[in-house]
Amino acid sequence: MAPRFFCPESLASGQVITLPPQAAHHALRVLRLDTGDELVLFDGSGGEWAGRVVEAGRELRVELGGWRDAECESGLQLTLVQALPAADKMDWVVQKAVELGVSAIVPLQAKRSVVRLAGERAEKRQRHWHQVAVSACEQCGRNRLPALSGLIDLPHYLAQPAGDGETRFLLSPHQGLRLASFAPPEGALTLMVGPEGGFDPEEERAARSAGFQPVSLGPRVLRTETAGLAAIAAVMALWGDF
Repeated sequence: MAPRFFCPESLASGQVITLPPQAAHHALRVLRLDTGDELVLFDGSGGEWAGRVVEAGRELRVELGGWRDAECESGLQLTLVQALPAADKMDWVVQKAVELGVSAIVPLQAKRSVVRLAGERAEKRQRHWHQVAVSACEQCGRNRLPALSGLIDLPHYLAQPAGDGETRFLLSPHQGLRLASFAPPEGALTLMVGPEGGFDPEEERAARSAGFQPVSLGPRVLRTETAGLAAIAAVMALWGDF
C-alpha cells in the first residue's frame, strides 16, 4: 500500500508540488522514499491523487497523477464533545476518534478539568491536535479532515443552538438509558463526555436543559479517555458503518 500524505494546498492532476516540511521529513527520513517511488496525496476536500516522487533531496517534490473518488466517511454525522482530560490523553482521544470516523471534535473546558488552557497555550495545543488528526487520517485512509474546533468552555458551548434534527447524548456513569434503547438518529448525533470526576451537578442540569439526554454505557465506570471512544464504537455499530 502506497504511503499517504496530507497536503493543505489545492491539488490537481499534472501538478508538481513540494510536500510540506513535516510530511517531507517523514517521507524522506522515516519511510526512506526516493525518486520514482509512488505515494498518495489528499487535500482534505475529498478524494485522493496518485503521486510519484520526482525529487528527493533537501525537499521532496511529487508529480500528481490521476484523481480517485475514494472515500471512507461514515454516513453518521457524529460529533465528539470531549472535556479536556489530564496530561496528553487528548492526543489519544483525537487520534482514535478520527480513526473511528467522527465528523467533528470539540475540546471542552469544564469545572473539573484538570488541564487549564488559555491564550497562546490553547492555540498551540489546538495546532498540535490538528496535526494528530492529520496523521490519523493519513493512517486510516480518510480523505476528509474532521472539523476540530477551538477550546470552548461548557456554558458557551451550551449556549449554541442545536442543529436541525440533532440528537444530543450526555454520557453519564450513574444514570441514563442504554444506547440500544434509542431510535436511530434522524440527523446529526453529538456525544458529550465529562472530565475526570465527571461534570458537576450544575453542569449536568445545564446540559440537560440544552437538550442532552443522559445515556449509560453499562455498570462499569469508564475513564474519560475511554468513555467517548467506547460510545463512538457503539453508535457506529448501532447506526453507523460498523
